[in-house]
Amino acid sequence: MAGKTKETKRPKPGACREEEVYLLLLRTTELLWAGVSETLKEADLTPTQYNVLRILRGAGRDGASCREIGERMVTKDSDITRLLDRLEARGLIARVRHAGDRRVIVARITDEGLRLLSDLDHPVASRHRRQLGHLGDRQLGALRRLLDAVHKRPG
Repeated sequence: MAGKTKETKRPKPGACREEEVYLLLLRTTELLWAGVSETLKEADLTPTQYNVLRILRGAGRDGASCREIGERMVTKDSDITRLLDRLEARGLIARVRHAGDRRVIVARITDEGLRLLSDLDHPVASRHRRQLGHLGDRQLGALRRLLDAVHKRPG
């Protein structure tokens, strides 16, 4: 079976189709994640930091609390405070205490953070097109519907 890669070989006897798909999803995620990481490395950002900056850009002037950021993140990070510390040290975000509840810290993206994200918008979109664009609209739509179906079913 020349030309078959390790990822496309048949599963070991006893492996169910669900396990096969699960493992392929994990491998695919790792492949896609590595490509985006490579693009972000030029800006000295991790994908997790990039995710936080995008969340804060979407939050607008109101910003977001640590809890809200954690809920919106693509991958969960147990140490949001340290993550925000690093972004704040670079001047990409600013934090203030919530006026109504002094226990709550609100993070907002700075102008420098917005500039950095703006500079990354095109390279990241280009990376996504290189990674997935070969599928075309029809296959991307089908994949989106399948992945949505997985998300709607509780684990």
